[in-house]
Amino acid sequence: MAGFVPGYMLPAPAAVIKALITEFPLLMEHAKVTLMEAAVGLGCGMLLGFVMAVLMDHFEKLYKAFYPLVVITQTIPTVAIAPLLVLWFGYEMLPKVILIVIMTFFPITIGLLEGFRSVDQDTINLLRSMGAGKLQVFRYIKLPGTLSRFFAGLRISAAYSIVGAVISEWLGGFFGLGVYMTRVRKAFAFDKMFAVIFLISILSLLLMKLVDILQKKCMPWERVK
Repeated sequence: MAGFVPGYMLPAPAAVIKALITEFPLLMEHAKVTLMEAAVGLGCGMLLGFVMAVLMDHFEKLYKAFYPLVVITQTIPTVAIAPLLVLWFGYEMLPKVILIVIMTFFPITIGLLEGFRSVDQDTINLLRSMGAGKLQVFRYIKLPGTLSRFFAGLRISAAYSIVGAVISEWLGGFFGLGVYMTRVRKAFAFDKMFAVIFLISILSLLLMKLVDILQKKCMPWERVK
């Protein structure tokens, strides 16, 4: 606004707020699509991460075989994977959900796996000496003991899900915040560009807050501390 930076390089905050207000109905239409993709991808990633963590904790050979592969999936840039997914599966929701799953299952898998393996062995031995089976040990010792790690991973994955959806929408699609961002960038409407960036940040923070609320519901004993 003082003229030190050209408006086409960095729009003034007032211009960004004005763009956010004027484009709000359209942004909400695109946000619905992005949130739907993020929700489906996060749900599938959470389920996949939970199943993989349980299986790798239960079977040592499976852990040795799949743990390096799980780590390798996170060394490949998502921007490099996204075009291939669009090429293989088209421009609909499926490639976007797959990319979100790839981005979100890792924090959940690692958090759960480390939680399962850090449970006090003496407590497990005590429960086994009382006749508890593997399922009871998992239900009463391992699962409650790793919930905090699970929600920590879920909080990270929730933020990743929005970012993953936007990245996948950059490379193809008809609706979504990533599609909107690509259009306004090509039109050099950087005030709208910053407005959608601001909205993406707000959505990510709201998802993380939702995970916090869910954690308090699932872990009422933590509220006593």
